[in-house]
Amino acid sequence: MTQPAAVTEDIRARLVPFPKPHFLSSADLDPPSVEALLDLADLFVDLNRQGGRTLDLLAGRTVVNLFFENSTRTSASFEIAAKRLGADVSSLQAQASSVAKGETLIDTAATLNAMKPDVLVVRHSGSGAAALLSQKVGCAVVNAGDGRHEHPTQALLDMLTMRRAFGDVSNLTVAICGDVGHSRVARSNVALLQMMGARVRLVGPPTLMPSEARRWGCEVHHDMREGLSGCDVVMMLRLQLERMEGALVPSTREYFRFWGLDREKLAHAAPGVRVMHPGPMNRGVEIDSDIADDPDISLIQDQVEMGVAARMAVLAALVTRREEEAGR
Repeated sequence: MTQPAAVTEDIRARLVPFPKPHFLSSADLDPPSVEALLDLADLFVDLNRQGGRTLDLLAGRTVVNLFFENSTRTSASFEIAAKRLGADVSSLQAQASSVAKGETLIDTAATLNAMKPDVLVVRHSGSGAAALLSQKVGCAVVNAGDGRHEHPTQALLDMLTMRRAFGDVSNLTVAICGDVGHSRVARSNVALLQMMGARVRLVGPPTLMPSEARRWGCEVHHDMREGLSGCDVVMMLRLQLERMEGALVPSTREYFRFWGLDREKLAHAAPGVRVMHPGPMNRGVEIDSDIADDPDISLIQDQVEMGVAARMAVLAALVTRREEEAGR
């Protein structure tokens, strides 16, 4: 069932074109476009909570999800987001595509481009893969995670989650903790949070901190309690063992002892602190279930919900730009 025409027209009146042809990095945004996307996503949150209705903002448009890495939250939320906007959606896993037969990324791009999609959502293990594809296709490309590089829609949904919890992100102190070195989520969040005026700390063992971390303009802490002191938001990161070359931590038990988030460490944060995690979580490794499941502290389920709304906003804004460019 679709939303009433008046609702669709009200949202259409608030649509703003995406600032760039593609969404590859947090740097593709600026403060006004971030605010506009978050305002639009807020509308989508309210509509999604009504349940059972779709919009026709992307009726006749095609969104292709191309995932070369396993994904649950990101893949599903992009698919749901596109369908709730009325788009036709095709979701492809690399294991079931011709990539498994040896087809190159460029050949895959050429094949998909010939099908004339409007938006291509890509996740790939290679840093820069989404940017490469954007040069080879005629549609808008959304980076759904490329290697250790970036995951910009995750940063946008995280900011939406924080803004709804705190009202204003510019005065927040956010600690991003754990495996920063392998995290594309960390890189996108640092860029977007700093763009919007938040203070960012990076907290983790030296072996999991990128060598260039201090050049990002963040505080860098190697002591968990010191790093969490006075923080408003604690964002925990998964230990990405699949990306590690060699043992960078002694054991997961030792890692939790020093770097896992528990009540004792969290007590050093500011009153009213909220906890986030982009998922998937390794309970008992980087976060205690007692915290992850506490609705008074945890925003983790909120992040999942906000993911659909934020990605609806991104898809709608990208198609709006394409429509404006086509009308020129």
